[in-house]
Amino acid sequence: MDALHTDRRGEPNDQSEGMAVADPIDRNVLLGRGGLATLEHRAEVGSTMERARDIAEDAGAKLPAAVIADRQTLGRGRRGARWWQPAGSLAVSVVLDAAAATDGSVAPSSPPAIWSLACGVALAEAIAAVEPAVGPLVRWPNDIEARGRKLAGILVETAPGGRVIFGIGVNTTGSSQAAPPPLQRKLITLPDITGRRLSRETLLVEFLPRFLRLLAEIDRDPARLQARYRPLCALDGHPLTVFRGGEILRGMCRGIAADGALLLDTQAGRVRVVSGSLTDPAEVWHGSDPAS
Repeated sequence: MDALHTDRRGEPNDQSEGMAVADPIDRNVLLGRGGLATLEHRAEVGSTMERARDIAEDAGAKLPAAVIADRQTLGRGRRGARWWQPAGSLAVSVVLDAAAATDGSVAPSSPPAIWSLACGVALAEAIAAVEPAVGPLVRWPNDIEARGRKLAGILVETAPGGRVIFGIGVNTTGSSQAAPPPLQRKLITLPDITGRRLSRETLLVEFLPRFLRLLAEIDRDPARLQARYRPLCALDGHPLTVFRGGEILRGMCRGIAADGALLLDTQAGRVRVVSGSLTDPAEVWHGSDPAS
């Protein structure tokens, strides 16, 4: 495969320093077996989410659409966090019409918890299908864990025009030892576990159709998410501290409700947590190097 990729407008995108990608993407495979209508594969972007937002704001763009980058320089997570992953790992943002993730009613102004969890369940199932030894689990609200460390992250945002963007980063290559020091003990890569990289194309072909099917399933029966989530829950039965705005909640995790809310048994009784974080805001990594 040569060192050029073509985006949906037919414009060539050179690889960094003219070098070929070690893990190539076959656009015809993803447009066919992956169920995509639009695909961009870029050598480098600031953030796949920002490029995906441009597509989401284009009323003429055909959906589902995806933006894949070999390297992100300004990847981001929830609540202002920076996202680090080894270059060449899977960094993709998927644009859907919100009607594909809801009952077709007016799109909400902020993403419901069920969307992120549906993406997480489909992603964990897909990783397990292609790498059974990994044992991925879903950590509410937006992470995939393996061996107690973060393997993948999910970011969901709404966009104008009733569209929704799912940003997904999976450490399919590299080593956690190459991460910035504050992150080395918090994350893990697939090569750390299996000793080999995972093809991004292989994972996407497994994930994308599974994700779209799950969205359709939970649209018909929201309880399906609970059933699929239960065996993948990394937190059930564990004591948790949840940071919700200026409030701190402590209790025992009891899974999720049908709408994706975290169920937490506290001293005051059971609490439904619709939004929040399991990371102390003081420990959020904001990055120290724009290129990291």
